[in-house]
Amino acid sequence: MKCDNCGKEGAKVRKVARIYGKGEHLLVIEDVPVVSCHNCGESYLTAETLHEVERLKAHQKSLAKERRVRTLEYA
Repeated sequence: MKCDNCGKEGAKVRKVARIYGKGEHLLVIEDVPVVSCHNCGESYLTAETLHEVERLKAHQKSLAKERRVRTLEYA
């Protein structure tokens, strides 16, 4: 795959968890496809992925499942 940042071949899509908000409004979206380029070191979301993330955030009340998550504060 060609990197949109540097234009070189070799970018790969990997799936990551993205975190939005904080506290009571924390939202974790799992398996978000991120394009990662080993040539320039950049990672980015495509426009299509960004639109889907915004759709998921807008409909989170009906789509999200609540889970208990352990959290730590960096001291």
